[in-house]
Amino acid sequence: MASLSDQLEEVRVNAEGSLSSPGSAQETRAGVAAMANVPLPPSSKYRYIAAESMLTENSGGNNRNESLSLLQKLSTALNILEKYGSNLTNPNRPKYWRTVKYNNPVFRTTVDSIQGGRAVLNLYGYTNQQHDGLSFPDDVVQPDVEKVASVTLEIMCLRMELDMLIKGTHSHPEFFERLIPSLTVQDDEGISTDAVAISPSERPWEKQTPSSVSHSQPTSLFSPALALSSLVPSTQTENCTICGIFPVSAHCPTCTQRLCTECDRLYHSHSGRSTHIRIPVTSSKATKRHSSSLSAWQCKYCTTVNTLQQVLCETCERPRLSSSAPSLQEEPSQPSTISEWQCKSCTVVNAGSSILCEVCDRPRLATRPPVALSRPTPSATGLMDSQWICQFCTYVNHTPSTLCEMCCLSKSEPALSPSKPLPFSPVKDETPLSVAPKGMSTEDPDLKRQRLMKEEGLKLIQLIREGEKKGVSPEEVYTSMYVSGNSNVMPYDWLKAELPHVLDEICVMAASCQQEPNAQSNSSGGNDGQDGEKSNAVPLSRAEAKRAWLAAGGDNEKAVRQALRDRRVKVKELASLGFNDVTRCEEALRQSGGDVRGALVLLQRPLLEPFHQRMWSDEPEPPIDINHPDKQHVCRRLLAVFELPSWGRCELVLSLLRDPTATYTLEDVVQAVRESPDRDFIRRVLNKECPICLSVFPHSKMQSLTSCQCSVCCGCFKQHFTIAVRDKHIRDMVCPVCTEPDINDPEHLNSYFSTLDIQLRDCLEPDVYDLFHKKLTEQALIKDPKFLWCSHCSYGFIYDGDQLKVTCMQCRKSFCAQCKKPWEPQHVGLSCEQFQLWKRENDPEYQKQGLAGYLRDNGITCPNCRFQYALARGGCMHFSCSQCRYQFCSGCNNPFHTKCAVNQCTVTGLHAHHPRDCLFYLRDWEPARLQALLKKKAVNYNTETETGAQTGVCGVIEQKDEGPRPTDSPCGAQTQPGQAGLCEKHYREYLVSLINGHSIDPALLYILDELIVACRRYHVDVTQGEGEDERTYFARLKKLMDDVPLGDKVLRKK
Repeated sequence: MASLSDQLEEVRVNAEGSLSSPGSAQETRAGVAAMANVPLPPSSKYRYIAAESMLTENSGGNNRNESLSLLQKLSTALNILEKYGSNLTNPNRPKYWRTVKYNNPVFRTTVDSIQGGRAVLNLYGYTNQQHDGLSFPDDVVQPDVEKVASVTLEIMCLRMELDMLIKGTHSHPEFFERLIPSLTVQDDEGISTDAVAISPSERPWEKQTPSSVSHSQPTSLFSPALALSSLVPSTQTENCTICGIFPVSAHCPTCTQRLCTECDRLYHSHSGRSTHIRIPVTSSKATKRHSSSLSAWQCKYCTTVNTLQQVLCETCERPRLSSSAPSLQEEPSQPSTISEWQCKSCTVVNAGSSILCEVCDRPRLATRPPVALSRPTPSATGLMDSQWICQFCTYVNHTPSTLCEMCCLSKSEPALSPSKPLPFSPVKDETPLSVAPKGMSTEDPDLKRQRLMKEEGLKLIQLIREGEKKGVSPEEVYTSMYVSGNSNVMPYDWLKAELPHVLDEICVMAASCQQEPNAQSNSSGGNDGQDGEKSNAVPLSRAEAKRAWLAAGGDNEKAVRQALRDRRVKVKELASLGFNDVTRCEEALRQSGGDVRGALVLLQRPLLEPFHQRMWSDEPEPPIDINHPDKQHVCRRLLAVFELPSWGRCELVLSLLRDPTATYTLEDVVQAVRESPDRDFIRRVLNKECPICLSVFPHSKMQSLTSCQCSVCCGCFKQHFTIAVRDKHIRDMVCPVCTEPDINDPEHLNSYFSTLDIQLRDCLEPDVYDLFHKKLTEQALIKDPKFLWCSHCSYGFIYDGDQLKVTCMQCRKSFCAQCKKPWEPQHVGLSCEQFQLWKRENDPEYQKQGLAGYLRDNGITCPNCRFQYALARGGCMHFSCSQCRYQFCSGCNNPFHTKCAVNQCTVTGLHAHHPRDCLFYLRDWEPARLQALLKKKAVNYNTETETGAQTGVCGVIEQKDEGPRPTDSPCGAQTQPGQAGLCEKHYREYLVSLINGHSIDPALLYILDELIVACRRYHVDVTQGEGEDERTYFARLKKLMDDVPLGDKVLRKK
């Protein structure tokens, strides 16, 4: 069987797991209850908290009741500590979990009022001591949930054990009684919650003789509800420690109880105490017995004697423990509403606005008049039977009815005892006269007293109303009447004439009282002159003296003490607000007439003077000094200038800026802290590396495009786009890191440049930004079908006319709108083809150029912007337009791209899809084979050099990569005989242009292998059938290839 320590460890692990992870409250409570029921002392059960010290230091009572009361206070504090721990283990922690403030009223009255409360908070992690509370250290991001769960579990377990101990249900109270000896000391009220302990001095039956007691043994447990007077026990020396009635029959060493038979059976029937071993106790003393009065009980309300089995009284049906009947003379309670008040004399409920009672005309605050029994006067003996005075409302009734006509209460006629004669009337007794003398008043004394009270009340009200008209408060009127004592002087006249002298006298008395203790302290301490100056007290003001004089009711000595007491309280209140100079505080109170708010304004005015001067001055705001010694001063400046969301964010900004390794500015840190309070996230935001210059910048100094996630510093961003605008094409204005986006995509082109325009507006210089706008405008105009490029100066514009002759607005030269050739007079009335034919036949310069001029005239035209290049196609078919940066094949005009739109394409990288009649494939054919293809379609071609043309060197103009930028220059290659004065490369280009112009299919000369490769290129099935010979197979493939069209973008009919 596992030991208690192993059992405790198992229960602890399960309970900590349910507490540190999200689970049900029932599981947590069950785990705590299981841990609390483990029979081990606190020193062995609690590992983290000092349970024994907390119990001994917070239970200093003299008896059991006092100790239990202190333990209840400790249990309440543990409940608050448990809530702190539960908040820390909760995944959704409160917003301000990092700090615990001392000024929290709940914390101050519970946790801070016990010994060891702050030590538990230190175990939770609140180890950073501040002037106004405790907090987690700045480097702690989140609490140690496992440790907090362990400490919280012990707090919950100790609180549960205390609750069981207070309720008397703890299975092992001896563990706590050893630590708190006062738990075993009984008081006058009782031992436990189940029975009433009776001291020997309160047991009157122990002084009776044994002969009056029956010696029969009781057979049932005595009910605690029975009155002690119903027991008649005999004299004995030791009784049960629970019931205190029956003799001890057993002693339990475990729980240190000496019990009778019945209490022993009931007390040890609990499951936690069933294993206790009791030692029998034999006694030769006489035992207690129930007297015959135990079989009945007397009702305290109607005094009816009932049987013991009855719970309710037979007569009044009241419970057995009901209190006695209420007295009729109890004063009725006041109404709960504040809009009404009840007269204490006649009990009439009056309206809240009335000052006098509507019935008896007594003032609102007047007390009930003393009850005086009337006795008959000699002249009114005949009226005794009909007149009587109500003792509740003092109304004189003239009817023989027993109910008062005013308050409807019954007439009280107490029986007069001979031993208690009626008190004499305060009116002097007179000898009865048969005839009343002249001048002798026969008015009843009670009626006279009522009349005088009414007159005095009306007079006081009249004086108060007149004083209010003259600005005198009711308190001043009443106090002046009390002090003056002269009814001939009006209160407000006395206040005007005498009150200033009285207040001055109070101020002088207060000053003398202040100087006496100061003189004693100076003489005893031997302080120097500086201390003497500090101890000089500030005299009272008249307003303070007047307030104290009214509070003291006109007593000057009490007013002095009250004024000095109020002055000290107000000085302490100002000191709690940060003003520790007593002399300045007293002077401010004197100037403000004792008003704390006014004194606070006077004390704060010098502090606000620098602020006012700074606000109204024209000088700029001084910068925030991060290294200022006053941390709160810097945080207040940050909170006011940058409007940070909380005080904690200000402290976070300050800690980041005071880091010795910090290289960022205040504005960067403030912007980062506004985004998130996470310290790691802020450090990542403040330390961004530029991928171009490899320097570290904060996030606010980095810029990025909307097309990608790359970020570069502002300097690199500006430099990259400045160079791109000045020296490159508009399509080169992409991300310098990843070259995104793909500007060839027309869908994203407009949205990208609209966003880029906003970014470059504040980044580039004005002249560079204007050039960017100019290029952007040209890029948009290129897409217009009426847009034309000048063949002389490369100036572009929109032409809306119908004539072929177009004059450039830039260079004022003319060209053809259709063939883009320089305009000549012979072009008038001729089409472009007719004009080209005329030039070949009649223009000597054109004839000298030969086929080189033909290739130039049929040069490269950009399919995107329609800009013409008087160049030969050359060896490389990949051509990039210098105007729009469109990349295409110069032989078939199909685009080059990296993201192919063909579904079956498996080629990666930059490529284009060429048709089979493109120069890309035909440039590898020999000139003889190309000539054979032209002969097959009866197309004529040149083989001889034109008359007057240059011989020996090829003069075709082509684009060459010489130097940093491409240049246009003659080919310069050697010519071959039979190739019309061209090099072999350009002669092939000439033959292919004829093939394309007449739409001749090169598949006419394909062999089988070439035909199979072409079919695979166009995804045509090339599987040879079974039994199919090569001729049939070749014919079938050729027929399938004929169904595949030629290139739709290849130039035709040249």
